[in-house]
Amino acid sequence: MTAKVSFDEVEVGTELPAGAFPVTRATLVQYAGASGDFNPIHWNEKFAREVGLPDVIAHGMFTMAEAARVVTDWVGDPGALVEYGVRFTKPVVVPNDDKGALIQVTGKVAAKLDDRRVRVDLTATSDGQKVLGMSRAVVQLV
Repeated sequence: MTAKVSFDEVEVGTELPAGAFPVTRATLVQYAGASGDFNPIHWNEKFAREVGLPDVIAHGMFTMAEAARVVTDWVGDPGALVEYGVRFTKPVVVPNDDKGALIQVTGKVAAKLDDRRVRVDLTATSDGQKVLGMSRAVVQLV
């Protein structure tokens, strides 16, 4: 695949299409199976509360990956994502109901770099709380 976004057509301040990603307890079980991360804070409500959490929480790496989808969906090629980093600021609390939680992500081109790359700054929230800080991606454009 090749990125579908042209470096020449992107300006600092360009907003990426926002993303909204639902997370249920079933999602967490599926992710645990795929990642091998079966920490009980991600599936056992009693354990999560005993260690001081408000409820079961989503895996940090899952949250990080969902946020990155805004960038890879925009650019059209997951391989165009060449750098990515975040700070985990708040957990995504996933209640045991039919709705679960929602991770909402926005992104904006923050800088044009050398070699036809751009830096995208992301904002990820859940339940009105910022869940990722310093969320930045560098993307190779065409």
